[in-house]
Amino acid sequence: MNRIHSIELLNKAVGDELQSIYQYLYFHFHYEDKAYEMLSKLFERISIVEMKHLEMLADRILFLGGDVELRPTKGVEKVNEPQKMVEMAKNMENESARNYNEWAKMISEETDVVTKRLFEELASQEEAHYNEFDIENNNCKDFGDMYLALQSMKRYKKDSAE
Repeated sequence: MNRIHSIELLNKAVGDELQSIYQYLYFHFHYEDKAYEMLSKLFERISIVEMKHLEMLADRILFLGGDVELRPTKGVEKVNEPQKMVEMAKNMENESARNYNEWAKMISEETDVVTKRLFEELASQEEAHYNEFDIENNNCKDFGDMYLALQSMKRYKKDSAE
Protein backbone atom coordinates (compact mmCIF):
# COMPACT_ATOMS: atom_id res chain seq x y z
CA MET A 1 0.00 0.00 0.00
CA ASN A 2 1.25 3.47 -0.91
CA ARG A 3 0.40 5.45 2.23
CA ILE A 4 1.75 8.70 0.80
CA HIS A 5 -0.61 8.59 -2.19
CA SER A 6 -3.55 7.69 0.05
CA ILE A 7 -2.76 10.61 2.35
CA GLU A 8 -2.47 12.98 -0.64
CA LEU A 9 -5.90 11.96 -1.96
CA LEU A 10 -7.43 12.09 1.52
CA ASN A 11 -6.09 15.63 1.97
CA LYS A 12 -7.56 16.64 -1.41
CA ALA A 13 -10.86 15.34 -0.07
CA VAL A 14 -10.37 17.35 3.13
CA GLY A 15 -9.94 20.51 1.03
CA ASP A 16 -13.11 19.75 -0.92
CA GLU A 17 -15.10 19.06 2.23
CA LEU A 18 -13.89 22.29 3.84
CA GLN A 19 -14.87 24.22 0.74
CA SER A 20 -18.35 22.64 0.84
CA ILE A 21 -18.74 23.38 4.55
CA TYR A 22 -17.83 27.04 4.10
CA GLN A 23 -19.95 27.47 0.97
CA TYR A 24 -22.99 25.77 2.49
CA LEU A 25 -22.74 27.81 5.69
CA TYR A 26 -22.56 30.95 3.54
CA PHE A 27 -25.75 29.82 1.77
CA HIS A 28 -27.36 28.93 5.11
CA PHE A 29 -26.68 32.40 6.52
CA HIS A 30 -28.16 34.10 3.45
CA TYR A 31 -31.24 31.87 3.31
CA GLU A 32 -31.75 32.39 7.05
CA ASP A 33 -31.49 36.15 6.58
CA LYS A 34 -34.20 36.03 3.89
CA ALA A 35 -36.37 33.76 6.08
CA TYR A 36 -36.22 30.85 3.62
CA GLU A 37 -36.34 28.43 6.51
CA MET A 38 -36.51 25.11 4.68
CA LEU A 39 -33.56 25.88 2.41
CA SER A 40 -31.64 27.42 5.30
CA LYS A 41 -32.05 24.29 7.40
CA LEU A 42 -31.14 22.05 4.45
CA PHE A 43 -27.81 23.82 3.98
CA GLU A 44 -27.14 23.89 7.71
CA ARG A 45 -27.85 20.14 8.01
CA ILE A 46 -25.73 19.18 5.02
CA SER A 47 -22.83 21.38 6.17
CA ILE A 48 -22.86 19.41 9.45
CA VAL A 49 -22.80 16.13 7.52
CA GLU A 50 -19.84 17.47 5.54
CA MET A 51 -18.10 18.19 8.87
CA LYS A 52 -18.57 14.53 9.77
CA HIS A 53 -17.04 13.57 6.43
CA LEU A 54 -14.10 15.80 7.26
CA GLU A 55 -13.65 14.05 10.59
CA MET A 56 -13.71 10.61 8.94
CA LEU A 57 -11.07 11.72 6.43
CA ALA A 58 -8.90 13.24 9.17
CA ASP A 59 -9.09 10.06 11.24
CA ARG A 60 -7.91 8.01 8.27
CA ILE A 61 -5.06 10.43 7.47
CA LEU A 62 -3.82 10.31 11.05
CA PHE A 63 -4.11 6.51 11.14
CA LEU A 64 -1.92 6.33 8.04
CA GLY A 65 0.68 8.53 9.75
CA GLY A 66 -0.03 11.70 7.83
CA ASP A 67 -1.02 15.20 8.85
CA VAL A 68 -4.37 16.81 8.07
CA GLU A 69 -4.08 19.79 5.72
CA LEU A 70 -6.93 22.13 6.63
CA ARG A 71 -6.95 24.19 3.44
CA PRO A 72 -10.17 24.58 1.47
CA THR A 73 -9.87 23.82 -2.23
CA LYS A 74 -11.04 27.35 -3.02
CA GLY A 75 -12.72 30.29 -1.38
CA VAL A 76 -16.39 30.93 -0.87
CA GLU A 77 -18.19 32.19 -3.95
CA LYS A 78 -20.48 35.14 -3.24
CA VAL A 79 -23.62 33.76 -4.82
CA ASN A 80 -26.81 35.35 -3.46
CA GLU A 81 -29.56 34.32 -5.89
CA PRO A 82 -31.51 31.40 -4.34
CA GLN A 83 -31.79 29.16 -7.38
CA LYS A 84 -28.13 29.69 -8.31
CA MET A 85 -27.16 28.68 -4.76
CA VAL A 86 -29.02 25.38 -5.03
CA GLU A 87 -27.71 24.75 -8.52
CA MET A 88 -24.15 25.41 -7.40
CA ALA A 89 -24.54 23.04 -4.45
CA LYS A 90 -25.94 20.36 -6.76
CA ASN A 91 -22.91 20.72 -9.03
CA MET A 92 -20.52 20.62 -6.08
CA GLU A 93 -22.06 17.36 -4.83
CA ASN A 94 -21.93 15.82 -8.29
CA GLU A 95 -18.25 16.70 -8.60
CA SER A 96 -17.50 15.33 -5.12
CA ALA A 97 -19.22 12.02 -5.87
CA ARG A 98 -17.31 11.77 -9.15
CA ASN A 99 -13.99 12.48 -7.40
CA TYR A 100 -14.65 9.98 -4.63
CA ASN A 101 -15.51 7.27 -7.16
CA GLU A 102 -12.38 8.04 -9.17
CA TRP A 103 -10.17 8.07 -6.06
CA ALA A 104 -11.70 4.80 -4.80
CA LYS A 105 -10.74 3.19 -8.10
CA MET A 106 -7.19 4.60 -7.94
CA ILE A 107 -6.70 3.53 -4.33
CA SER A 108 -8.03 0.02 -4.94
CA GLU A 109 -5.13 -0.52 -7.35
CA GLU A 110 -2.77 0.28 -4.48
CA THR A 111 -4.51 -2.18 -2.12
CA ASP A 112 -5.69 0.40 0.43
CA VAL A 113 -9.06 -1.23 0.94
CA VAL A 114 -10.07 0.85 3.96
CA THR A 115 -9.52 4.18 2.18
CA LYS A 116 -11.30 2.76 -0.88
CA ARG A 117 -14.34 1.88 1.26
CA LEU A 118 -14.27 5.34 2.86
CA PHE A 119 -14.27 7.02 -0.55
CA GLU A 120 -17.11 4.75 -1.72
CA GLU A 121 -19.19 5.57 1.38
CA LEU A 122 -18.59 9.30 0.91
CA ALA A 123 -19.52 9.03 -2.78
CA SER A 124 -22.81 7.43 -1.78
CA GLN A 125 -23.57 10.19 0.72
CA GLU A 126 -22.63 12.93 -1.75
CA GLU A 127 -25.02 11.39 -4.29
CA ALA A 128 -27.79 11.57 -1.69
CA HIS A 129 -26.97 15.25 -1.13
CA TYR A 130 -27.02 15.78 -4.88
CA ASN A 131 -30.52 14.30 -4.97
CA GLU A 132 -31.75 16.65 -2.23
CA PHE A 133 -30.32 19.68 -4.00
CA ASP A 134 -31.70 18.48 -7.34
CA ILE A 135 -35.21 18.29 -5.84
CA GLU A 136 -34.87 21.82 -4.42
CA ASN A 137 -33.45 23.09 -7.69
CA ASN A 138 -36.47 21.68 -9.53
CA ASN A 139 -38.82 23.22 -6.94
CA CYS A 140 -37.20 26.62 -7.45
CA LYS A 141 -37.53 26.25 -11.23
CA ASP A 142 -41.08 24.90 -11.17
CA PHE A 143 -42.56 27.19 -8.52
CA GLY A 144 -40.22 30.19 -8.68
CA ASP A 145 -40.65 33.04 -6.24
CA MET A 146 -43.87 31.52 -4.87
CA TYR A 147 -41.86 28.59 -3.47
CA LEU A 148 -39.53 30.97 -1.64
CA ALA A 149 -42.36 33.24 -0.49
CA LEU A 150 -44.21 30.32 1.08
CA GLN A 151 -41.10 29.40 3.08
CA SER A 152 -40.76 32.96 4.29
CA MET A 153 -44.44 33.23 5.24
CA LYS A 154 -44.31 29.96 7.14
CA ARG A 155 -41.43 31.23 9.25
CA TYR A 156 -43.10 34.53 10.04
CA LYS A 157 -46.31 32.77 11.05
CA LYS A 158 -44.30 30.49 13.33
CA ASP A 159 -42.38 33.42 14.85
CA SER A 160 -45.53 35.46 15.49
CA ALA A 161 -47.25 32.48 17.16
CA GLU A 162 -44.45 32.14 19.73
